[in-house]
Amino acid sequence: MINNPFTMVVFIVGIVMIAKVLQAKYRHDHRSTSQTAALPDPEAQRLREEVKALKERVAVLERLATDSSTALEREFEKLKGRD
Repeated sequence: MINNPFTMVVFIVGIVMIAKVLQAKYRHDHRSTSQTAALPDPEAQRLREEVKALKERVAVLERLATDSSTALEREFEKLKGRD
C-alpha cells in the first residue's frame, strides 16, 4: 500500500496533526464545560462555607482531644467529681 518512505512520513505527520487538533478541541470543550459548572450557585456556596466551618471545628476538637494539658485537666475534674 505505502511503498514510498516519503509517503509514509507524510501519512504519519498527517495522523499526528489530526490527533493534535482533536486533542485541542477536547481540551477546549472540557474547559468550557468545567467553567460552566463552576458558576457560583448560592446553595453550593452556602454548603462550601458550612463544610469549611465544620472542618475548622473538627480541627479544634482534634487539637483539644490530643492536647496533653487538656487530658490532665479532665483527670483533675474527674477526681474533683469523686469527692
